[in-house]
This record gives sequence, structure tokens and C-alpha cells, in this order.
Amino acid sequence: MRSYFLKRALDLGGSVVGLVLLAPVTVVIATLIRLTLGSPILFRQVRSGLRGKPFTIYKFRTMRDVRDENGNPLADEARLTRLGRILRSTSLDELPELLNVFKGEMSLVGPRPLLTEYLDRYTPEQARRHEVKPGITGWAQVKGRNALSWDDRFKLDVWYVDHRSFGLDLKTLALTLISVLKCEGISAADSATMPPFQGKHEKSYG
Repeated sequence: MRSYFLKRALDLGGSVVGLVLLAPVTVVIATLIRLTLGSPILFRQVRSGLRGKPFTIYKFRTMRDVRDENGNPLADEARLTRLGRILRSTSLDELPELLNVFKGEMSLVGPRPLLTEYLDRYTPEQARRHEVKPGITGWAQVKGRNALSWDDRFKLDVWYVDHRSFGLDLKTLALTLISVLKCEGISAADSATMPPFQGKHEKSYG
């Protein structure tokens, strides 16, 4: 119970401080997106939260809405803008998620929230990642981010669930800052973003 209140205090305090201190940066980014991509400025998508409960995540928009002759979206590489690459490499596209943390839907630290369509693709062990709130950053992010295979990411997520503590969260936040400054693990191999998770027995993204 003590750890729960400490974590919530860190989340609430961190999100409020972040939203206030980074407000000028947020305004600049929003203006640039409006000028280069138009509306909407925010990307909204339903993701799986605590115990798999769906919620709407907020991120800065980084891709154009361009489609092929059949009306299907083009590959991420074709839709990702130059500004979008910069935002992703610096993790600035994640800033709006501080609203999700403030609302209690996410934590500063936890397994990254994934698509709800993945829920029936997890093994029982992989599904344990939903025993805690999803986070803006997490143990898997500081250990390789999108350069990891799905299998390795889920193992690290479950490791965090079993070893979570206030001290581990502080360590993860510090390592996240270092990882962002080094721009490590932004993309998976041969992909501008992380390829979709295909199923329970998938061992790699390649």
C-alpha cells in the first residue's frame, strides 16, 4: 500500500511539473505540427491499460494521412515526416501522455501500452504485463526499446511487474533520460517503427 501511494505521488507530481515546465515546448511542437501537417495535432488511439481495460492515449501526431489507390494507409516509412522523426527520436511525441498519467490511466513508469487487438495474442505469462498501469517509459524501453524483439520486451515487462518498486522507478526514469539523449532503440530492424505483434509464439520482429 505504501508503494502504491509513493508511485501515485510520483506520477501525479511528475505529470503536473512536466505539464507546467514543458508547456512552452508543447506549444512550439503543436504549432509546428499545425503548420506542417494541419489538424489534428494530437494522435489519439485506444490502448490496453491496467488489467487490459481500454483507454485513449494521447501523443503528438508524427505521420501524414497518405493512402494508396485502394485507400489503404502507406507504410510507416512513407508517412513519417521529418518533424515526426525528430519528435520520435527525442521522445517528445510522448509529452501529451502526461495527461494520461495525471488522469490515472498511465504511470510514468510501466510496460508500454499496446493495441487492444493484441489482448488475445498474449501467452498467460505475457499478459501479466497488464497487472500494473502502462507507462510513458519502462524497463523494456531502457533495455533496448524498439530494437528488442517482442518476446524480449514482454520478458522485461513481466520482470518489472515482479520487481517493481519506487527505487526501480527512479532508476528507470534516470536511465530513460540517458537513453533519450543518446537516441537509442528508436526503430526496429528494417522498420521505421515497431512492426505489429503477430501472436503468442512470435519470438522476434524480423
